[in-house]
Amino acid sequence: ENEEIKSDPIKKKRQKDYQPNYFLSIPITNKEITRGIKILQNAIIQQDRRLAKAMAGDGSFHITLLVMQLLSEDEINIGIDALLELKPFIEEILQGKHLILPFQGIGTFGNQVGFVKLAEGDHINLLLEIAEIAKRTFQGKGILAGESRSFKPHLTFMKLSKAPWLRRNGVKKIDPELYEKFVSHRFGEEVLYRIDLCSMQKKKQSNGYYHCESSIVIGKKPIGIQDLIDEALRQERMNLKSKVKQIRELLLEPETQAKIRRELFEGRLINYSNQANDVDLGMTLT
Repeated sequence: ENEEIKSDPIKKKRQKDYQPNYFLSIPITNKEITRGIKILQNAIIQQDRRLAKAMAGDGSFHITLLVMQLLSEDEINIGIDALLELKPFIEEILQGKHLILPFQGIGTFGNQVGFVKLAEGDHINLLLEIAEIAKRTFQGKGILAGESRSFKPHLTFMKLSKAPWLRRNGVKKIDPELYEKFVSHRFGEEVLYRIDLCSMQKKKQSNGYYHCESSIVIGKKPIGIQDLIDEALRQERMNLKSKVKQIRELLLEPETQAKIRRELFEGRLINYSNQANDVDLGMTLT
């Protein structure tokens, strides 16, 4: 446990009330994987139409690398800084190689959450290493991050908790028979090329993906037209955020505030002077 948290009663209370509201996301962009998941979801819904409301939405497929709590704009900015600091650490771990993530088979957490599994291999150890350095980087900046349980990378496709009324209607678990045809299915491979800092609570983007505060790009990815458009829009959002942050910081500086007050005061004096001249002119004309 962090010594600073031990000695700070406010931070101790925050740790007790820890409810993650942000996360680091590895987006799933391989169309082969997303098509396979849609086929899986539709196959389950055909067997039990009530489960449609439990399915993860289009565009939202991802691997969660780390969860955290960010309670203000300042903390979000600290989180963005931590994400940017993370990039060279990840590149050092990968040493110029691509991290390829192959997905195969189905698993569940307590028959409540259904997910596509990562196939066994060295890529899992590398992903665990990246998750650990991410946790240390964010915690090193004073951010409450991580979970009590150990990190288990997975690609969620359904959650019973998305539709609480299912339990009242007798659906208390995900029946393994619903996905038995997919237990060894190969869904495809995702190449790690981007990590996003995403909100769990803010409104999702129009494509169904989470609200994204910032991103880092790891290595290179085969680029198509849509990738170029998406990247250009993302860069524009990041640039705009950076400019707004700079303006905000500038406006908070005492010198800037004093200058604004002085100019407003001088502006009022000029206005009063003009009004007085108008009165004098009017009296002369009459």
